[in-house]
Amino acid sequence: MTSSELFINQAALSTVPAAGFGALTRAPMRAHRLLPGYQPTPLRDCPQLAERLGVGSVLVKDEARRLGLPSFKILGASWAVLQTLARTWLPGGTADLSVDQIREQLAGQHNRTLAAATDGNHGRGVARMAALLGLGCTILVPDGTVAARIAAIAAEGATVRTVLGSYDDAVAESALLADEKTLVISDTSWEGYEQTPRDVIDGYSTMFFELDDELSARGQPAPTFVALQAGVGAFAAAGLRHFRGHSRGHSRGHSRGHDRGHAIDPASHDRVRTVVVEPATANCLMASAKAGQLAEVPGPHRSAMAGLNCGLPSQIAWPIVAAGTDTFLAIDDDLTYQAMRLLGEVGVEAGESGAAGLGGMLAIAQDPAVREAAGLTTDSRVLIINTEGATDPVNYAAVMSDRVGAGGDR
Repeated sequence: MTSSELFINQAALSTVPAAGFGALTRAPMRAHRLLPGYQPTPLRDCPQLAERLGVGSVLVKDEARRLGLPSFKILGASWAVLQTLARTWLPGGTADLSVDQIREQLAGQHNRTLAAATDGNHGRGVARMAALLGLGCTILVPDGTVAARIAAIAAEGATVRTVLGSYDDAVAESALLADEKTLVISDTSWEGYEQTPRDVIDGYSTMFFELDDELSARGQPAPTFVALQAGVGAFAAAGLRHFRGHSRGHSRGHSRGHDRGHAIDPASHDRVRTVVVEPATANCLMASAKAGQLAEVPGPHRSAMAGLNCGLPSQIAWPIVAAGTDTFLAIDDDLTYQAMRLLGEVGVEAGESGAAGLGGMLAIAQDPAVREAAGLTTDSRVLIINTEGATDPVNYAAVMSDRVGAGGDR
């Protein structure tokens, strides 16, 4: 049996707030192009998924392979590392410099270290950047992190430490590592620590600009319905800034004809619809939306969607998510397992967190009343982002052979 919980956000706005963020630019994309192995990730047309969801079309932005890693997270980690270095150890900045040039500048600064907390993918991205730049690296993971994800981080040359507790406990412990020789590169924020997490969010913009460029090259219209999975909300905030940001072009169907601060008319069809998908046991964004303020969902958070197992939203991401999300949706693991299999059938390798967006769309599509409430129609052009590949190979093999997800044990 599958289950889900839906919350329609009556406070959603046509334009998300930009407080603390600068204008959306392609500066992160220019930096990413200088990294070894950069190329845009595939944008796949999936008519089989469109038929399954009963919509006009489905596009899948496939981040299963990004800069040599199995996740989009390296985009945020790399930009945040470069920006933080420019503010601290490299006063001359990092703009237009290759990693080899930056590494050369850092060579005389001994015992310099990067640190982060992670459920897997963000920490591996930070570790990869540390290796490229010749820096030390310490990554903290919560108790219960899959061995394959720990091994992958260690293979980047990082020291991995397990924290007894949740991801949020690992974040709290990582904050204590910051000093003059250790830079903490976190994708979530806390009081007094905000700029680096903003850089992480900005770094994710590259995938959405790639999407724009690819659709323009194909002569295809923009999506009208976007599913964004969420842990602390950084990735969701990046997507919402792109599709609901004040600077988006009106001709592409983003936020046309709406005044800032006015609630969205549920019957309106001239803007992109948004749904944010979370695990049912770690739906801190939904809980916050219901409460009208930041709310914590206590652990343990044991969903297979490990990258989304977060109990507390990012303070800087939350205002964007609160304003830009039409529908909050919490799903159980069986729905993401179904989505993994469906994506596999169309040639997309998706890990548990990677498939969560499609898992949410399955929950919406199967109930006519939910479809109507969320604004999903037979003409919708749906965008799904596969945010990771098979980062837990053992569970992935079990899911694809249907040994889990139908009431069986993981």
